[in-house]
Order: sequence, then C-alpha cells, then structure tokens
Amino acid sequence: MNANVHLVKTLLKYTFGLVPIVAGLDKFTNILTDWSQYISEGFAEMLPFEPSTFMMIVGVIEIIAGILVLTKTQIGAYVVSAWLVAIALTLLFSWSYVDVAVRDLVMAIAAFSLAKLSEGNPIK
Repeated sequence: MNANVHLVKTLLKYTFGLVPIVAGLDKFTNILTDWSQYISEGFAEMLPFEPSTFMMIVGVIEIIAGILVLTKTQIGAYVVSAWLVAIALTLLFSWSYVDVAVRDLVMAIAAFSLAKLSEGNPIK
C-alpha cells in the first residue's frame, strides 16, 4: 500500500476513533461546552426526560462509535459518517448552528472516505 494512503487512513482512523470518544465523555461533564444548547426547544419539549439526560445517551452512542472505528474501522467509519449526517440534518432543520451543521457534513465526508479506504485493506 502507498505510504501516503496508509498515513491518511491512520490519521483518519485515530481522528474518528478518539474524537467521538472524547466528545461522548464530555456529554457527562460539559467541560468543552454545554451540549444541551444544541437541542432545539421543540425537540427538548418532546423529550420524556431532561435534555442533559438525552445528551448523555448521545454520549454513550458516540463512545461506542469511536471504539468501533478503532476496532472495526470500516464499519465504524460508516456509523460515524451516518451519525454526523444525522446531527447536521437536525441542526439544518432547526436552522440553528448552521456553521456546525456544515462542519459536521464535511467531517461525515471524511469519515465516509475512511470507510472507503478501509475496504479490503484493514489498517494494521
């Protein structure tokens, strides 16, 4: 395998493995930001529990997705890509944090690229 391709795959693998884990853990501490601010008021009113509880559930999903990228890169990268698209669409539909939505769509493309690079050639 080309050394540059291997380097890109490795960088993407650890980026999309570690960042979701860190972001997921932060859903429990809110050190980086108050994550519940990203929930629209309408959606928050529909929740049967507090928005902070919802964000903790999201955090668990993100931690699992990150671990999946690190252990089963191709599958995990597809999961992270889909997750980022879902987040971006949610933000676009509420027309809040559109800049974050665009950033998440770009990251989804990068995660999808990792999945495609990982087809048939697992990172060792």
